[in-house]
Amino acid sequence: MASNRFPTYFLTSLRMNKRNIFFMAFVTVLCSCSYLLGNLKLASTTTEFRPNTSCNLNPNTTTAAIKTQTILDFNPHHVAEHLTDALPTARVNRFPPCDTKYSEYTPCEDVDRSLKFDRERLVYRERHCPEKEELLKCRIPAPYGYRQPFRWPESRDAAWYANVPHKHLTLEKAGQNWVRFKGDRFSFPGGGTMFSNGAGAYIDDIGKFINLRDGSIRTVIDTGCGVASFGAYLLTGNILAMSFAPKDTHIGQVQFALERGVPALIGILASIRLPYPSRAFDMAHCSRCLIPWGQYDGLYLIEVDRVLRPGGYWILSGPPINWEKRWRGWDKSREQFKEDQEKIEEVAKSLCWKKLIQKGDMAIWQKPSNHVHCKITRKIFKKMQFCQNQDPDMAWYTKMETCLTQLPDVSNIKETSGGGPVAKWPDRLTSTPPRIISHDVGDITEEMFRSDTNLWKKRLSRYKSLDQQLAEKGRYRNLLDMNSYLGGFAAALVLHNDPVWVMNVVPVEANVNTLGVIYERGLIGTYQNWCEAMSTYPRTYDFIHGDSIFTLYKDKCEMEDILLEMDRILRPQGSVIIRDDVDLLVNAKNIADELEWETRLVDHEDGPLEREKLLFATKRYWTASASSNNQ
Repeated sequence: MASNRFPTYFLTSLRMNKRNIFFMAFVTVLCSCSYLLGNLKLASTTTEFRPNTSCNLNPNTTTAAIKTQTILDFNPHHVAEHLTDALPTARVNRFPPCDTKYSEYTPCEDVDRSLKFDRERLVYRERHCPEKEELLKCRIPAPYGYRQPFRWPESRDAAWYANVPHKHLTLEKAGQNWVRFKGDRFSFPGGGTMFSNGAGAYIDDIGKFINLRDGSIRTVIDTGCGVASFGAYLLTGNILAMSFAPKDTHIGQVQFALERGVPALIGILASIRLPYPSRAFDMAHCSRCLIPWGQYDGLYLIEVDRVLRPGGYWILSGPPINWEKRWRGWDKSREQFKEDQEKIEEVAKSLCWKKLIQKGDMAIWQKPSNHVHCKITRKIFKKMQFCQNQDPDMAWYTKMETCLTQLPDVSNIKETSGGGPVAKWPDRLTSTPPRIISHDVGDITEEMFRSDTNLWKKRLSRYKSLDQQLAEKGRYRNLLDMNSYLGGFAAALVLHNDPVWVMNVVPVEANVNTLGVIYERGLIGTYQNWCEAMSTYPRTYDFIHGDSIFTLYKDKCEMEDILLEMDRILRPQGSVIIRDDVDLLVNAKNIADELEWETRLVDHEDGPLEREKLLFATKRYWTASASSNNQ
C-alpha cells in the first residue's frame, strides 16, 4: 500500500512546486515592470533619458528605462517677506485720525480726568489712566506745520514753534531766560530760576564740591525740571539726567525738554513712588522745584533716599536755602523760611545724610555708603525706623511710606552696600553690575551678562544694515526700548558712539526686575505697564524698539491698543523694530498697515528657520489740516 501511494504523493508535490515557481516569476516580472514604469513617469519631469532595458507589456510597444539625476533644493521657499501675501489687500480703516484737539493728548495725565481726584498732596496730578471703554481708537495728529526737530546738539538750544505751539513760558519766565521766541522757533539760553548766569555756570559751581569729571557721577534725577536745561548741559559731561515735572504746572515744560532731545518724563512726587528702582541715581537735584521737602514727615526726602545710590548726593538750591538774604519776594516770612529749612535738616539727619556744604543759594548732602552706623543710632535715639518686609525696587503704583529703606548688609563699616561701588563711566557700561555679582537678579550670571552684551552688538549691526535712518548718525535722538532686559540694545548704541539716549523700559510684567542693573550700567529707564499709556507727550520718540513685547502681553490686553500707544508717542517718519514670534508679528503687521505705517517682515539674524522674526516699520508723515489747526 505504501509503495502505491508514493508516486502519487511525489507527482502532487512536483505540481505544487511548479505553480510556486511560476507565481514567483510572475510577481518578479510585474514588480520590475512597475518599477520601470514609475521611473518612466518620473523621467517625464526631468531632462535626461537613457535606454537601459525593456519590459514587453505589448508586442508593439517598448519603453526606455531611465537614469535620472535629481538635485535637492534646500533653500527656504517661505521667507518672512512672503508671509503676508495672502492677507487681504483691501481693508476698512479702523483707526482714522483723531480730532485736532487731541494733538497733545496724554491719556494717563488728562487734565479733565484728573479733576475727579483728591487735591490733597497733589494726588490729582498723578497717573490716572482711562478705562478700557474710554480708550481712543484713532491716530493722534501732529499739529499743522510740524517739522522734524533740529539735530543734536543744535536741538539743545532751539526748537520749532510749530512743534510745541505754546508761548506761555516765554512770558511767565521772561526774566529767567528759560525760553525765548523769535520768528518760527524757540531758543533756550540755558537759564533757570536759580541759575541767572546759565546752566553751564551753575554746573561749574556744583563741580567745585562734587567731582563731575572723573566718571563717578553718571545718572542724575532732576525733580521739577522746568525745560530741563540742567539735564541738557550735564550731557556735555557724559552725565545722563532723568528729568521730570508734572503736566501743566508750566505749559509744555516736559514737552520742550523732549523736543530739545533731553530725557524727561511727566511725573510728580505725591503719594506713590517714582517709577525707578532703589539705589538708581548717583545724584538728585532740585532747583526751586516747589516740592515741600519737610512736610508729611519728610515723605518726599525719604523717596529721594530710596532712589539714591549709597554715597550719592542731594543738591537743593533756592528757598529755603539762604533764606536770611532771599526771603523777600517769595510770599513767605523769615520765620516760615527758617522753619522750612529746619524741617529739611531734621529729616536729612534722620536719614543719616551728611551735610557737606551750604554756600550761597545751594546746599549739598551725601547719603551714607552703608547703614552700619545708622542702625546703631536707631537703637539709641527715637528716629525714623527702617522699613520692614518691603521690596525697595517695587515702584509701580506703590505707595510711599514714612520709613527708611534699608541698604543691603555689609561686613564692615567701610564697605559699600549692594555688592560694592559701581565702576566709573564709561567702564561701568560693560563691567558686570554689582547686583549680578551679588546674585540679586534671579539666575542671571556674569557669563549671561557678557553674552547679552555681545549679542546686542551683533543685532545692532544687522538693524543698521536694514534701517537706513537708524544707521545715519544724528538722524535719531530720542529712543525707546519697550522691553530692555539688561539694557543691551542701549549699551550697543553707546559703544557705537551714536549721539542718542535710550529710555529703557522694564515692564512690570517681566519675569525678572532688571531695571536696577540698567542703572548700574550708567543707563536710565523706567517701569511701565504697556496695557496703559506712557507718561509722556505725543511724538516723544524718534525710534521705538520692542523685543518679545507682544509675547509678554499676550492675553493681557489688546495688541491694537499697544500699537496705538506706539503710534501716539512716535514722531512722524520715526521708525519701529519689533522682534517676536512670527504668528504675533503677522497680526501686528496687519494692524500696523491699518495705522498707515510702512511695514516689512524680515527673517531672524540666524536665518529663516527661526520662529522669531523682525517687523520693520516707519510712521508716515502726516499732520492736522490747515483748516482744523486751532493754534
